[in-house]
Amino acid sequence: MKKIGLTVLSMVFLLTGLVYAADQGKIAVAAEGKTAAAKVSGVAARAPYFLIFDGSGKFLEAIDNPYKTAKGGAGTSVVPFLAEKGAIMVVAGEFGENMIQAMKGKGMRYLEFKGSAEEALKKVLEAKK
Repeated sequence: MKKIGLTVLSMVFLLTGLVYAADQGKIAVAAEGKTAAAKVSGVAARAPYFLIFDGSGKFLEAIDNPYKTAKGGAGTSVVPFLAEKGAIMVVAGEFGENMIQAMKGKGMRYLEFKGSAEEALKKVLEAKK
């Protein structure tokens, strides 16, 4: 019973975080292509592109990830790059532990999601309602 309660509580905090992020800043989606129809990249720090959306879901830009071929430290390097773009929420298939810690240090939130960037954005925006 405690596990169920903790799981529900965790989901409430996650959804609250998604709502806050969608209301307050930009959403960066790690993507395999430059359009909202592109697949969410499996690994955040090495994604070919980041799609930047405002808090209401309006597409702003697609940016090349300058750290996609970094020899090491891609996660900790890409976080300040995304923060400079105004992102406070990052969506990707998976995140490395170093990137997660770097995002937490910047007050950024994250969501692991598999599917298209469009579907990921929809999930973030639905949490607002």
